[in-house]
Amino acid sequence: MSSDTPTATDGTAETEAATGSDTDSAPGDGSPSDAELLARIDELESKVATLETEVNEDQKKMTIVATQGSFDMAYPPLILASTAAAFGWEVIVFHTFWGLDILHEENSRDLKLSAVGNPNMPMPNALAALPGMDAMAKIDENGTATIEELIDLSLESGVDLQACQMTIELMDYDEDDFYDGVTTGVGAATAIQHMAESDVQLLV
Repeated sequence: MSSDTPTATDGTAETEAATGSDTDSAPGDGSPSDAELLARIDELESKVATLETEVNEDQKKMTIVATQGSFDMAYPPLILASTAAAFGWEVIVFHTFWGLDILHEENSRDLKLSAVGNPNMPMPNALAALPGMDAMAKIDENGTATIEELIDLSLESGVDLQACQMTIELMDYDEDDFYDGVTTGVGAATAIQHMAESDVQLLV
């Protein structure tokens, strides 16, 4: 009869001896520790953030202030904004006073062509100033994009179309009256800050 005690058959002792119970890499085996990996990740994230900042600083910025809501004056800010955005510019269009109607979903579909002071209109200013003459002034439709299409294009291109909060309250508009994607609640101070940071500032 043997006096030896039975040995474990589950291999636990052998496994622990072979691999070690510590899951961290053993010192000196050439593998980085968890702390070293975390430090490396932090370093890479810092470098990425620096690169993103440098890219943003190199990006051209444009701020357009749209103050007029006639049909012919709705096109320039939207065309300029969408074109600049297509070139990779950061573009903001701040709509205030009558320019707010460009972003008003219902009113933008009924903008009138300005007849007064337009030298290309086939009528003298005295006649153009009569009531109802703006409604008579027409523009030929030759495949030009509509105001709504230009608004959609601008928003899709990343243009920030802003509605002046003071004008919204002054004209008793509701924020739901504007096209989806329009930024509301913007004040003059914010617009001025945008202009100060921009490479190009336009008043239309």
